[in-house]
Formats: sequence, C-alpha cells, structure tokens
Amino acid sequence: MRVIAIDPGYDRLGVAVMEYRAGSEHLLYSTCLLSDKNHSLPDRIHVIGDAFLGVIEEYTPDTLAVETLFFNKNVKTAIGVAEARGALIYIAKSSGCTIYEFSPQQIKTSVTGYGNSDKKAVIDMVCRLVKGTPTNALDDEYDAIATGVACLATYGRRI
Repeated sequence: MRVIAIDPGYDRLGVAVMEYRAGSEHLLYSTCLLSDKNHSLPDRIHVIGDAFLGVIEEYTPDTLAVETLFFNKNVKTAIGVAEARGALIYIAKSSGCTIYEFSPQQIKTSVTGYGNSDKKAVIDMVCRLVKGTPTNALDDEYDAIATGVACLATYGRRI
C-alpha cells in the first residue's frame, strides 16, 4: 500500500506519502502546500487541488488517508475546509485511490496510544516512529504524517 495522507485545508494542506515495508513506516515525501490568503476561496482550492494532483501523479498512491472534520467556533473556516476536503477526495478517488477516513482520536491513538494526546505528544511520536520526518515542519505536515501512520497501522500491514 502506498498512502497519501492529508491534513485538509485550503490555507495550508499537510501532505505525506508513505509506505509500510521492512517492519516500519517509510516517509517518501511530505510537505505543507500553501495558498495565497489574498485570493478567493475557489482560487485557493484550485491552487491546492492542482498541487495535490501533482503529488498524486508523481508518487502514484493507491490510498488516501484523510482526517474527518471537526467543527470549531469559526463556521466560515470549517465550511471552506469542508469544500477543500471534498475537492481533494474527488481528486484522489478520480486517480484510483481507496479512501480511508480517521477521526482525530483514532489518529492520536494510532500514534501515541492515547486518544486525547496533545499536539506536542503526537509530533514527538511521529518523529520517533517515522524515519526521515522533518524536524522543523508546520503542524499540518506532522498531522498528515500522523494520519498516514494511522492508515498504515490499520490497513497497510496486511500481507
């Protein structure tokens, strides 16, 4: 299984491409894709979508792992993230990916063993579990890697 994992957003999209082999998770690529805050939401989703499609074309994943949405107090932001998430799922599905969704608690449990871990604990464990994890990345990139770990732990170790 080659998974492209995302922490969805239209401002910052965390992306990680990973595989499980030789007894551990391997990070093939990770980044945080950014869009220009001065552009409209449709333009920002288009920029993020194009960059995401480029990663899919380069790394040819067969699986998309994505965090489920949770709504905070800012409804406008949540709706924009939901729109971006939908576009990214469409792109991945159109590229032949199987889609797996994980709640924040499932991801934290997969990475730290505790569903209410804080962000620092998740980042620390991601860096310990996945060789090649950047040491100075944005939270969104770490969240994408953590989502990839959850997917590989749940579905990617089958022989």
